[in-house]
Amino acid sequence: MAKKNGTFALNVFGLLLLAFGPAHSGELLPEMVEVPAGHFIMGSDRDEREYAYRLDEKAYGHSRTREWEWYESEGERRSVELPTFQITRHLITNANYAKFVAATGRAAPDVDRKTWAGYKLIHPYPRTRRHAWRDGKPPAGREIHPVVLVSHADAAAYARWLSKESGVTFRLPKEAELEKALRGTEGFRFPWGDTYEPDRLNSHDKGPFDTMPVGSFPRGISPFGLTDAAGQVFEWTSTAAGPNRYIVKGGSWDDSGCGICRPAARHSRPETLKHILVGFRLVRE
Repeated sequence: MAKKNGTFALNVFGLLLLAFGPAHSGELLPEMVEVPAGHFIMGSDRDEREYAYRLDEKAYGHSRTREWEWYESEGERRSVELPTFQITRHLITNANYAKFVAATGRAAPDVDRKTWAGYKLIHPYPRTRRHAWRDGKPPAGREIHPVVLVSHADAAAYARWLSKESGVTFRLPKEAELEKALRGTEGFRFPWGDTYEPDRLNSHDKGPFDTMPVGSFPRGISPFGLTDAAGQVFEWTSTAAGPNRYIVKGGSWDDSGCGICRPAARHSRPETLKHILVGFRLVRE
């Protein structure tokens, strides 16, 4: 499959708007983009999955993702029809989420040592501290980083609160909606085309091994204009994957390779998980 040409060009003003626009200005409603009704190519074929495994093997020096068949649940490439929907241009930020915490008194993003140990993740507990809130406020200097350490229920509660405050219905995206918004309609492997380019996203290949301000990689936007369309943090969806589990997509700052950063890639996480690698966007109905 040929590498995708850019679907639109951004001038300097446009880049500044992506980096410092309404999503970060203190307004209640996050900036939205519209994804038109119509078909898109969802899933992957054998060639794409093999490409992903080879990326991982080169980056990590082992074949565990192949051995564990990480990408075999993606489903074969197929045409899926969706109605028009709107989705947040940026990941929900700490600044966005802070309004919700202040208004409702909901517990701020954090996790205790015992709970973290119970997740049995590879990241040591001290690494969570840079993302944890203090006194109901985001860590200094991270106001426009994506909010993390939020469970599926936290994200859904934020959507309900925003709906009540705005009079417009917000919700977490379905898996198919998120994949289309990140990928575009033509089924390319990455938001920008078929070839992995590490300078287009926040991954462990070129990033700081940490979250970054949303929109820091304008060359990695999706065909519909979503920033951080690969990498940065995984994103909760409303698509269930067995009892008390939901699909996440998108890849993260922790990933190398980056086979998992493809929009077709998918895996599930427990709904109660509060992870430093997982955030979310919202769909507006």
